[in-house]
Order: sequence, then structure tokens, then C-alpha cells
Amino acid sequence: MEIVEYFSSSYLLTGLWIAIQITAVAMVAGLALGLVLAMMRLSSIRAISGIAWVYIWIMRGTPILLQLIFIYDALPRFGIRLDPIPTAMIGFALNEAAFAAEFIRGGILSVNRNQTVAAAALGMGQFVTQIRIVLPQALRAIAPQIGNGTISMLKGTSLASVVFVNELTFRAQQIVATNFDFFTVFIAAAALYLCATTLISIGQLSVERKLDPELRTLRRGPSMWARWVTGVRTPTPTAVAPAPADGEAVTGEVGNDNKPDDHIIIRALASTGLSQVHESPDTPFVVCKNVRKSYALRGRGPLEVLKGVDFEVQRGEVVAILGVSGSGKSTLLRLINHLEELNGGEITVDSKHVGYEMRKGKLVPSKRLSKARADARIGMVFQSFDLFDHKTALENIIEAPIHVYGMSREAATKRGMQLLEGVGLAAHAEHLPMRLSGGEQQRVAIARALATEPKLMLFDEPTSALDPELVGEVLAVMRTLAEAGMTMIVVTHEIRFAREVADRVVFMDQGVIVEQGSPEQVLENPRELRTQQFLRMVEEH
Repeated sequence: MEIVEYFSSSYLLTGLWIAIQITAVAMVAGLALGLVLAMMRLSSIRAISGIAWVYIWIMRGTPILLQLIFIYDALPRFGIRLDPIPTAMIGFALNEAAFAAEFIRGGILSVNRNQTVAAAALGMGQFVTQIRIVLPQALRAIAPQIGNGTISMLKGTSLASVVFVNELTFRAQQIVATNFDFFTVFIAAAALYLCATTLISIGQLSVERKLDPELRTLRRGPSMWARWVTGVRTPTPTAVAPAPADGEAVTGEVGNDNKPDDHIIIRALASTGLSQVHESPDTPFVVCKNVRKSYALRGRGPLEVLKGVDFEVQRGEVVAILGVSGSGKSTLLRLINHLEELNGGEITVDSKHVGYEMRKGKLVPSKRLSKARADARIGMVFQSFDLFDHKTALENIIEAPIHVYGMSREAATKRGMQLLEGVGLAAHAEHLPMRLSGGEQQRVAIARALATEPKLMLFDEPTSALDPELVGEVLAVMRTLAEAGMTMIVVTHEIRFAREVADRVVFMDQGVIVEQGSPEQVLENPRELRTQQFLRMVEEH
């Protein structure tokens, strides 16, 4: 009974409330400062990264008890006098920031770098990418650490008694000093700590469940009982039919056959500017002049990937680029969209430099690179799909239209469903990437790129990561885009696709263009020995 009395004692409960207040304020402030420190640690500028490292080294390497005493004793010397509770809040916050910086940095590094590259290709700036793409995924790894840190801090507030904070443990000691009833008083104090930490653990579990994208999609669908009965883990949405063209009747059901609908794709692309694509057929849409790119390798000197490439693509033209791995094909695509910087030469798309501006007669990267990418309207589809793992198929498609181009959610959703129907995946709108096959993921990736209303589409080996039976469904969508007049540059090993769809075939080797011409010229009657060797090698496999 005495334990129950102490457990409900207003004196001890007030001490617990003080400990909770210190913990709450210190954790919020510590996490905010920790996020700043984590970003500083990830900076490519050594001075900024070094400052953060030194702070973390000092705060993690010295006891919190000494830090509290130092703050309590040092600040008055500068004319800053704080009460014990604010002193404790500051001390715990500064200490927690050092630990938070490292687990936040670890969470950010756990997110696949391809996610940020895909976001950049959609025109997202660094801030939007961090807030919308990286941190939501990193939080799944960070949340347990935040919970552990909060619990540890709540228990560690007992150290604040050194600066005369009258918290729970200190008050328990004061009671014991008067009645010497060690067992019952400290058991009651321990029970109060346990109740508080249990609530924190429950909150941590709730946050983790909300951050789980699979559970999030399940909550949108049927009841848990219905999912157990049917075995369906992810709900099937009602497809939204696109508005019919003038004078055209819509027949049949939406999204039933899981196959691309070329007519719907063409209708969905009606507003992308394709109707104007042949206005100036003699003016090259993409121009590469003496393009050079090299990478610095430690201890080995620079590795030259592109060695003065000259390359043009006409409006509405489909160009297939062939070549062995390491020949510079993918690098050329990334340079066109300014996902990487040029070392020499220049590239223009629609007569404009993407992310470069002329200063004193020299091209230099623009400070507003993300806006330049968005304005260029270049869609890109990657070899490994690179869908945003925490977002559904539909959310992947509407992300850039809403947060880059300012489209309303209603309009973006309608357009997204049109594109999903066009690629045969309207019934999969609420599915996460993990619930889609490779071919389905790649078709969603194509729809995501098309949602930005691109003038140019870049495909970086879009079928190389797919099983042979899934290649056809992706190539069918690409054929439809070619028929619609989309300007396309396709890095591929699909010789049949290049032969049937491409207007021109380019063969690259060791960073240079070896041969180019019509599919009949390059694939049927190659002039260069290196091209002949490559084609024989492909046919053998």
C-alpha cells in the first residue's frame, strides 16, 4: 500500500513532470540541431563537414554530467544566468544533437542514392528531394533510434540534479533522507519511470507503423477481416477513365487486361507539345559538340569516359545507342539531362543549355540547376526503375507534377490515372513498387516520366534488368511513344527494337561514336570492324 501511496504522490509526480518537460524540449531541440549537423557532415565542403565532426567528437567523448556543470558554471561568466531547468534542457539538447546527427546521417545514407538521382531527373531541388523522398524513407531507420534516445534521456534526467533540478530521482532521494524507506520509495519512482518509458515505446511503435508504406496502403483498402478472407494485401482501386477525345466513345472496362493501350497513351500525351514536334524538322533538337567527361580515380589518375563526342538528334527522331558496358552510353544520357557535369564541350536541348549559363565567355553550372532541369522537360527512365519505394504507383506519378510544376492534386491524379491506364496498370494505382513485377515497375517509371509532359525522353537500358518474358510489355509502351512522335534517345541492347523502331542507330565504343546510320546500315551492313564484332557477340548470346 505504501508503494501505491508513493506512486500517486503529487510530490513525485511533479518531479516526473519536470523530467518529462526537460526530455521533450531537449529531444526536439536536439533532433533539430542533429539534422543540421547531419547535413553538415554530408556536405562535400570539408570545412563544414569538419566543424560538425569536431562538435560531435567533443560532445560524444565527454560525460553529460561534466557538460551540465560546465554550462551551469560557464554561462554566468558571460552574463547569461539561467535557472536549473533551462540549463538542463540546453545541456541535454546539445548532447543529444551529437548522437542524433550520427543516426540521422546513417538513416539518410541508407536510402539508395538512385532515389535522389531519379528525383533530380524529375526536376526536384535538393530541399524538396530531402523532404519528400529521402527523409520519409530514412525515418524508418531513424525512428527506433529516436525512441531509444528519448527513453535514455528521460532516465538520464536524474543527472540534472547536479545543477539543482528538482526532478523525480532527486525528489525520491529527498523523501528517503527523511524516512529511510529506501525500498518502497525507489520502487514507486521506478514504476513511474516505467510508465513514462512505456508510453514512449507505444508512441515509437505507432510512429513506425505510420511510416511503414505497406501498412499505409493497407489502411486505405478493405477491412482487415476482408483482407484475411480474400488474401488481398494491397487494395485494388477503382480506375479513373480518361476523358474521351472529341467525337470518340469509350467502350470496355478500364485496366482489365494489364496491357498497354496505345490509344490512351497518345491521348494522354496530347498536351505535351508533340503536336508541334515536326514544325522545324531540320533544326536539331539535341546537339552535343565535342562532349568530354572524365572521372578522377584515387591513385590512378583521371578515367576518360567520353572523348569528344559529336551527336545530334532531330525533333521526333528515335535514336538507339548501342555499345558494350563502359563505352560511355549512360554517361552521355546523364550529361544531356545535367545529372552530371561536363568536363568539356557543350550540349543544348531545344537550343538551350540545360543547367549552364555563359559567364565571361565560358559555360558554368547554373545556381538554379533543378529549375533548369524542370524547364527543359526531359523525361528519364532508368535501368533499375528507381521508383520511390515509399510511394504507390500513382503517388510516384503525381509527385513531380504537384511539387515541381505546381499542378493541383486533382488534375495530377486524373492525369496519373490516364497514364497508368495507358501503360495497362490502372488497377495497380495503389500498389507499392515492392508489389509490382519488374515489367510493371518499369512501365510505372515510364508513366512517371511522361507525367512531366516531356519534350525529350531518355531511356537508359530500360529492359536490361527484366526477365525476358517481361521485356515485351515495356518495349510495347516505347513503340507507342515512338509512334506518337516523341523524341527519344534509347540506350539499349535490344537489337530487334533498334531495328524495328529506331530511326537511327549509334554504336559507341571506348568513349567515341564508332558508327551511326539507319538501322539497315548499322545493323545489317556495318562498315566498322568493331561494330561487326559487337553484333556477332550479341547474336551469340
